[in-house]
Amino acid sequence: MIKLGNTFADARICILDDDTDNVSFLKSILEWSGYTNYVGISDSSTALSSFKAYRPDLIILDLHMPKPTGYDLLKSIREDEFPGEYLPVIALTGDVTMETKTKTLNAGATDFLIKPVDALEILLRIRNLLEARQMHLQLSRYQEHLEQEVRDRTADLSLAHLGALAALARAGELRDDDTGEHTHRVSDVAAGIARLLGKEGSYVEAIRITAPLHDVGKIAIPDSILLKPGKLTPEEFEVMKGHTTAGAQILSTIEAPTMNLARSIALSHHERWNGTGYPHGIANEEIPLSARIVSVADVYDALTHERPYKRAWSHEDAVTEIKTMSGSFFDPRIVKAFLELVES
Repeated sequence: MIKLGNTFADARICILDDDTDNVSFLKSILEWSGYTNYVGISDSSTALSSFKAYRPDLIILDLHMPKPTGYDLLKSIREDEFPGEYLPVIALTGDVTMETKTKTLNAGATDFLIKPVDALEILLRIRNLLEARQMHLQLSRYQEHLEQEVRDRTADLSLAHLGALAALARAGELRDDDTGEHTHRVSDVAAGIARLLGKEGSYVEAIRITAPLHDVGKIAIPDSILLKPGKLTPEEFEVMKGHTTAGAQILSTIEAPTMNLARSIALSHHERWNGTGYPHGIANEEIPLSARIVSVADVYDALTHERPYKRAWSHEDAVTEIKTMSGSFFDPRIVKAFLELVES
């Protein structure tokens, strides 16, 4: 018999047969052919635990054994222990009928050999199946690499988009806020409220990232209205309201994981708990939670800082005003979290 070259000497191979002579024979064939990493199992009741511990690259499996049979083990391998994994299984049987062969392959066997096996034939089958497994593993790793690259690039693009929009929001704020720090202050307060509401860290961070974009639509408002030192006329106020829909439209041009949150905030942060807000007059929990959170943070910051149309309020007066508006303008639960935040 010609000895085959072996490029898979370290491949992990499990032999399962209740006939110990067959196990010894197969082990001797593997040893002769240069394989160094194989185990023989003769008790089928221990097979699954051995497979899980050994993590084989290939299994040679006798079909006709006491419970669990080879068919039972094939089912467990394919459905429970290694689902979705290309793990080749060579089934061995003395039954030469086509019915048995069909049943075996349908049960999940990769290949089928009749006992007594020919040494050269089983070595060829083993090598071919190990080559196929290697290719599957390489393709799987390549696919994972591509998916990770896509995730990384998506994250990079999302950050780039958010950075650009944050700069845009800051530019808009500089038109009616000398320092341009309003967006950052709102971001910090909103994140603090979200944390005290018991939200998970990823949500808190998402609020921190997207809250600065709440007024990005102000870039669409004329200076004559945005910077007007006195009270706006009803017509001018209608124009000012448009910064909510304008912001949502701007943010809708970008597809990124956080953009839905940013759009909700931009569109709905002037909605009121009692339904008297704008642009849609929705009420209570119809208003997105993110917008309800930013609404409180936005009003507090607007009250405590000077604007072209008003003086700055004291912290105490602003907190009192927000308490007064709990249940009418603001979600009482969010006001409670806000009070806990400012008191701490």
